This record gives sequence, structure tokens and C-alpha cells, in this order.
Amino acid sequence: MISSTLKKGLSLFKSNPITEQIDFASKKSIPIRHLAIGFEGKEVDLSFYMNNQFATIFFATLSVFLTYGEDLVIETARHHRDQLKDPILRQRVTSLIGQEAIHSKLHNEFNDAIVDLDYPVRLYRFLGEQFFDHIFLKFPQPLKLSLMAGIEHFTAVLAEYMMAHEQNFYFSDDAKTRALWMWHMLEESEHKDVAYDVYQTLNGNYALRISGFLLAYFTILGLIPFSATMVPILRKPQEMLTSKFWKDARRGVKLIFSPKDGVFGSTQGRIFDYLRTDFHPNDHDATAYFEYYEKKLLSEGGALHPFFVKEFTPKVQAA
Repeated sequence: MISSTLKKGLSLFKSNPITEQIDFASKKSIPIRHLAIGFEGKEVDLSFYMNNQFATIFFATLSVFLTYGEDLVIETARHHRDQLKDPILRQRVTSLIGQEAIHSKLHNEFNDAIVDLDYPVRLYRFLGEQFFDHIFLKFPQPLKLSLMAGIEHFTAVLAEYMMAHEQNFYFSDDAKTRALWMWHMLEESEHKDVAYDVYQTLNGNYALRISGFLLAYFTILGLIPFSATMVPILRKPQEMLTSKFWKDARRGVKLIFSPKDGVFGSTQGRIFDYLRTDFHPNDHDATAYFEYYEKKLLSEGGALHPFFVKEFTPKVQAA
């Protein structure tokens, strides 16, 4: 009885790779861009996001923890890349790895800088290392593959929100922090379908895909908000005794969680669209946003132009 129930339960997670051939050659190639921003703590605006310190804390906290998510994506993508038969999909995975590696590098440089502003970066790095090294990175590879796809969906939705609300990043004169987030959202949108295509090609099981998504969802929307709300306590608790702090905090919570226009609150529908059995990241076409930002950010006078070093596209290599 128990054995048959267990077998039935495990059958829900049986691999079911897609059989239809995806034309990866028709997809736009993904370049790997190198930037040199050079963050300094004294230059970082504590109220960067819409002149609100509490909302800015959420982005700073996200910056610390997302580096561990990026490292998981890199490790998982490398493990599965050689299992892919399509050379163009392998090339796209190489681009994903390259972009995520540079994301992690620059966010770590930003995180180093905000240590000077008394952000609890060292504590959160310790917690992140324990959580990811001893839990997520110990998962079996199929679950890590589904988790990677779930993480990339979440960041793609967040990127589209940021692109649709460009003005939110121009309340501050902090050009370096603006460049970091606008560059990151550009590239998350650029490679948003890669992890999903890899998952569908190598596994494709719906129950496992949703399991990885739920792990990503509850980690991101549990860990980040909780850690962010602890920052004022750990950083400068005396400020919490002022009415100014609570006024800023109330507005910050709305900016992040309002179902009308909040960063997380207004994107829940798009996030849970992932539950559709026929879902694909490209169902929501962000091409117009992407082309607009690619031209605006990288052109002379653009937000990324002062920090741009070089870019290259990996070669397509036959199996």
C-alpha cells in the first residue's frame, strides 16, 4: 500500500522532455557585456528608489541575496549545458552563464560599497552562504534545474516591471546605482527564456517545474522582505523612534507591495502565469522594451555608456 502510493507520487515527477523542435536559430544571440562601474559607499544614495529609504532598502537587500541565486543558476547551467544536443541552445546557455557571472561580480562590488553605510551585508552574506550552500546546492540536479527556471522567471517579471517604470529610477542623481539596475534588467529580459528552454528540453515535467517555482517564490518573497525589514533595526535603530521613519516606511511598503503599482504587489498575476501548463516566457513579448533600452542605455550619453568596457557573443560549437 505504502509502496504503491510512493511510486504513484514519484511518477508525478517523471521526466517528460518536450518533443517539438524549437527553432533556436531564429532567436537573437545574447552578448556578454563587461562593465566597470566602481562603486563607493559615500556615493550611494540611501533614498535612490523614488526618494524613499525604506523601498531602497529592499533593492539593497535584493542585491545581497540575488548573488547567491545567480551562483546557483551558473552552477546548474554549467552542469546541464553538455547534455544539450542543440549547439545554439548550448551557446545561449554559455551567454546566460557569462551574463549571470558579471551580474554577481558587480552586485558584490555594490554590496561591498554599502558596508560603509552600515548595511548588514556581512551578516546577510553569512546567512545566504548557509542557506544556499547547505540547502539549495544540495538539491538533486532535476530540482535545481526547475529552481533555476523559476528564479529566472521571477527576475524576468521584475525586469519587465522596471522597464515599464523607468521613471522610478530617475528620482536620484546616483548614476552608478541606476546603471547597475537598468543594465541588470536589460539582460534579465534578454535571456529570460534560456533556463526555461533548457528545463523543457531536458526534463519538462510540470509538477517538478512548479515545485522549483514555488521554492523560488517563497524564498524570494519570504527571505527578501523579512531581511529588508530587519535592516533598520540592525543599522540605526534610533531612527525608528522618529515619525519621519514611519512615514517613509509606510510609503516604502506601498511602493513595494501595493497591488496597484508596487514592485512585487502589482506583478503577482504575471508571476503566477508560470502555473499555466502551456506557459512560455516569450508569451509576454518584451521586445519593444528591450530594443528601446538597448539603444537608450548603450548609446553615447546613455546610462551605461560611461561604464561600458566591451561585449562579445560566444561562438556556436558543434557537439
